[in-house]
Amino acid sequence: MKLVLQKFKYRKLMLAIADAFIVTVAALISDFVLDALKDGLTNRQLASSIGVSVFTCLAGLAIFGAYNKLWRYFNKKDYLSCVNGITLGITFSCIFTYILHGDVPLRYAMLHALVAICGVCMFRFLFKCTFIDLTNAGKKESKYIRTMVIGGGHACQMLLSELNNAKNSPYSEDKGPAMFEPMCIIDDDRSKIGKSVEGVQIVGTTAEINKYISEFEIEQIVFCIPSCLEDERKRILDICSDTKLPIKVIPFLGNLIFDDEHTTLLSHVRDIRVEDLLGREPIRFDNKDIRDFISGKVCMVTGGGGSIGSELVRQIAKYSPKQVIIVDIYENNAYDIQQELIMEYGSDLNLVTKIASVRDYYRMNQLFTRYKPDIVFHAAAHKHVPLMEESPMEAIKNNVIGTFNTATLAQFHRCEKFVMISTDKAVNPTNVMGASKRCCEMIVQYLSQQENCSTEFVTTRFGNVLGSNGSVIPIFKRQIEQGKPVTVTHPDIIRYFMTIPEAVSLVIEAAAIAHGGEIFVLDMGQPVRIVALAENLIRMYGKVPYKDVKIEFTGLRPGEKIKEELLMNEEGLQKTKNKLIFIGKQIDIDADKFIEDLRRLRDAAMQNNDDIAIQALHEMVPTFITPDEFNKKYLLVGAAS
Repeated sequence: MKLVLQKFKYRKLMLAIADAFIVTVAALISDFVLDALKDGLTNRQLASSIGVSVFTCLAGLAIFGAYNKLWRYFNKKDYLSCVNGITLGITFSCIFTYILHGDVPLRYAMLHALVAICGVCMFRFLFKCTFIDLTNAGKKESKYIRTMVIGGGHACQMLLSELNNAKNSPYSEDKGPAMFEPMCIIDDDRSKIGKSVEGVQIVGTTAEINKYISEFEIEQIVFCIPSCLEDERKRILDICSDTKLPIKVIPFLGNLIFDDEHTTLLSHVRDIRVEDLLGREPIRFDNKDIRDFISGKVCMVTGGGGSIGSELVRQIAKYSPKQVIIVDIYENNAYDIQQELIMEYGSDLNLVTKIASVRDYYRMNQLFTRYKPDIVFHAAAHKHVPLMEESPMEAIKNNVIGTFNTATLAQFHRCEKFVMISTDKAVNPTNVMGASKRCCEMIVQYLSQQENCSTEFVTTRFGNVLGSNGSVIPIFKRQIEQGKPVTVTHPDIIRYFMTIPEAVSLVIEAAAIAHGGEIFVLDMGQPVRIVALAENLIRMYGKVPYKDVKIEFTGLRPGEKIKEELLMNEEGLQKTKNKLIFIGKQIDIDADKFIEDLRRLRDAAMQNNDDIAIQALHEMVPTFITPDEFNKKYLLVGAAS
């Protein structure tokens, strides 16, 4: 009986039968009362009235939507639809009865309508209470999460079908996704409203999300429109995040088709990620170009244990390289990625892991001599801005000298390509880390301009990477989970963002299409305000920014810019076949002056004197200015606009 009641189409039929019975009884009661007052109907009039009023009242209730709502969620507005439906039905019933018999007592019509309205509304109220008790029996221990599904298409049907199958399994209590209890579906196609998918009704559009969250007492949202365009996706997810409920998403169906690790749609349901709200499509890359470039090559990745370096190694491993060489000074990270790849590929991947510092020219020369890499991806660097402000000589030694060592060795050993990973902080730098990375870009361009250079040198430049070591997102998450205020340095600070896989794909594709000397820049869309990122993340945890979780502004850190840039004024832009990747033109380097400045910078760093090192860095990078100069200018421009 319980299963029958839970099928909405059966509930509609049962409700209509009950309404017909109530209208009939209401007619009999009304006639009985009026008969006592000597104003009753004849048997013929009563029979006609009952027959016609049952039909017209059911039609009136249907017209006003009394059957389009799960009755356990009837509210005041829905009870009003019953009043309107009965009133309309009795009115038409009186008209038809008058046509047939010439007269209908007005008191009978009014009493019939009143009794029928009371009966229909009372029945719904009592049945609502009974139904809730019946369907909730035994569910307190089951921990089902009341869920709203966004999107009533094929992915929704697949998801709900698997949920039903999982619930019928004796092991359903052990399956996280099977703990969903889909209560309603939201879809912007108005022609679908009122229809059901796997027994769950499509109740309204995305504009009504908040309304139905309240009505259905929703506890979580599942975004189930994998093929949704990015702008529309962001709009809907913004509405969902405003509800303060946890949000989960179904990934692109194309990803499901080619994913051998997961065999059901349920296994792909995941928590919403911050990149879902960044407002641009994921960057697509030409895997054929990458495969042709990597296949059969010996690839060395410096800093191969870091967040970027380890993802480089993962992606390179997919394209059948001849050998992969991980070089890192931090043995724990190097060990982690080594073990991950051994578990993934076993003996199918020729993997070498070496602990070494790019500062050590002779150690790096030993590795180049032994393994003879065809392609070098140079990801080793100190990247933390505030830490490098405290120890500028270390940024110079590791970033500048380390890059010079690795790049010149790549040239000496006639490597096919050398790819240096840079940052948007190298553009008009206001900190030691950014200035040191600008030096690295200059080294790469200097070497590419040497006569008889057989190695193709290329630089890739991009913004902040979500999920990398030192990214703001893990910090924000820890603060929220520990109940602490989220700390943002400045309310106006903005950054460009990309995902680690996007960044790494850019690096590899840049290497594949490079001819030497280019600086590849990714069109990263609109920059994101960090405070908005923090607010959205807080909402994803089902909390209210500034109320449940405070946001504190701590002031700009040493060397920090209000706004990052991706291109210098002297660099033009040239399109590539990937419409989101551009090439900044080469800048001529005065070789003699550059080498002299570089030698002076190295000597300053070796003295471990902060003031001398920073002065040498300013001389090496003319665009290196203080953060106060840059931020003051930017804030004045922002205030004027």
